[in-house]
Amino acid sequence: MRVGFLGLGVMGLPMARNLAEAGTPLVVWSRTPSRCEPLRDAGAEVAARPADVFAAASTVLMMLADDAAIDSVLARGTPEFAMVTDRTVVHMGTTSPEYSRRLEADIQAAGGRYVEAPVSGSRVPAAKGELVGLLAGDAVDEVRPLLAPMCHETFDCGAVPNALLMKLAVNLYLITMVTGLAEAVHFAARNGLAARLFEAVLAAGPMASSVSRGKAAKLVAGDFDVQASIANVLENNRLVAEAARRNGTASPLLDVCHALFGEAVALGHGASDMVAVLRAIEARTEVTA
Repeated sequence: MRVGFLGLGVMGLPMARNLAEAGTPLVVWSRTPSRCEPLRDAGAEVAARPADVFAAASTVLMMLADDAAIDSVLARGTPEFAMVTDRTVVHMGTTSPEYSRRLEADIQAAGGRYVEAPVSGSRVPAAKGELVGLLAGDAVDEVRPLLAPMCHETFDCGAVPNALLMKLAVNLYLITMVTGLAEAVHFAARNGLAARLFEAVLAAGPMASSVSRGKAAKLVAGDFDVQASIANVLENNRLVAEAARRNGTASPLLDVCHALFGEAVALGHGASDMVAVLRAIEARTEVTA
């Protein structure tokens, strides 16, 4: 049977395209029908409803925005949820670990199989098939080969919700690192240093990485075209903070970032790339100057 894919947003569309172009027999669905057309052109079948995807596919990958979107698409809590019976449902987005654990229980109770497979990476790695897949659940061996066109490496994290906990740990580092980079760019600019020179010095040193190079280039160019949006990062920040509070883990750097990303949203930059947290840092400077 074919593989299903639900959700064709900033990440889902390039991920599904890589699957289709690798020859995976794919059936797709999106709330926004126009997003399905590139997949149709790549040879995928377009379904009218999520239930049609489950009817056609034995394994269904989901790259949906949040738990409310997942519940809605799966018709969770209604008789239609039975469409997951005898299917493997793969949750590739980012939600709270507790939500994932409850979703696993409901899918298993309905006679389905469940795998967490959140991915580390943003739009560009998604387009290049260079995401990192994190796996947990009862059908990992079945799902792992399907991820090859999307992920250059995968890691088994054990039982649900360990894959999502791992994703949150990675996100904590990413959020604090990019926020620190934005603050460094701001510091350099305020002290009259040439932005391109700062970028070159950083790229030549031991702290350079693909993230620092990519995000520094965006900051220097004033390019806020979205790869991972401020609003999405704020939501991820909330998930990490809640997970930390749940077991009493201190998260001082994350808490500062949480405030800054909230301020960036309030300033109207929610749809911009996460480097637009720079605007919140600049606003604090303007207030205290």
